[in-house]
Amino acid sequence: MNIYISGSMAYDRIMDFPGKFSDHILPDKIHILNVCFTVNGMVEKFGGTAGNIAYSLSLLGEKPIIIATIGKDYERYFEWLKKNNISTEGIKIVDEEFTACAYITTDKADNQITGFNPGAMKYQSGYEFKNPESKDSLIIIGPGNLQDMRKYAKIAKDRGIKCICDPGQSLTQWDGDSLTEWIDGSYMLITNDYELELIIKMTRIDKRRLLKMTKIIITTLSERGSLISTSEGDVQIPAVKISEILDPTGAGDAYRSGLIKGLAMGKDIETSAKMGAVAAAYAIERYGTQEHYFTYNEFVERYRSNFGEFG
Repeated sequence: MNIYISGSMAYDRIMDFPGKFSDHILPDKIHILNVCFTVNGMVEKFGGTAGNIAYSLSLLGEKPIIIATIGKDYERYFEWLKKNNISTEGIKIVDEEFTACAYITTDKADNQITGFNPGAMKYQSGYEFKNPESKDSLIIIGPGNLQDMRKYAKIAKDRGIKCICDPGQSLTQWDGDSLTEWIDGSYMLITNDYELELIIKMTRIDKRRLLKMTKIIITTLSERGSLISTSEGDVQIPAVKISEILDPTGAGDAYRSGLIKGLAMGKDIETSAKMGAVAAAYAIERYGTQEHYFTYNEFVERYRSNFGEFG
């Protein structure tokens, strides 16, 4: 299967706050919020939705094509991608901008506050699909340049390419009508539970009606696993046992990688979602979004130890 990943390339600057955000936010003063969180330190890692998903897919033996932009400080990231056998052919370099950067602070309850500078992501990637064949292709459209997100969804629908809509942090940039049009005709909508409620509020379309616009809705639920929803009903997928929780950042992107690998192998959606849960577990056990490592055999063995026979 040809796998395309539209989204962001970013450097993540990750910080830990040694307390809980909720202890320092006064609900009755939220309209005049002025809070400073002093963190323990900061580390910089490779990140971005497209980069993260591509990384775990490469561990699973796939060769995805990233569709994104990157800034003038691209050399270190390109070296990392090449080291991991990930193509850079679909990545456009924007010489007048720095690469997008996320400033992520996590508290002791695993809550996160993120500041994001889009940098090169303000520009469209301008990727041209060379292969008109759509039968064996899939594209996941994650948070990135909004014009790209709209354009590639339209191309996918026009060509019959399986399209996974993954709006994530981009939701604040959409209006209800445009978001509805974007989701309509997609193969899958994937969000966390908060994002799904926001989509329902923005579009004024309930979940039952959304399932008439997209075939599958997957809702990730953190430590409670994930939920597969189709017109036939819901299936709960439990989370995988974790040896040690170090950093939840990037777990959602790893989940998407495992899910997509399952779809590429022709697995059913339940097995694919379980593969997503396994990939997410590896990410949670390491600090950063592209720091985990596993072989395919290790991945399959962990799947079996949590879910039984490998679909």
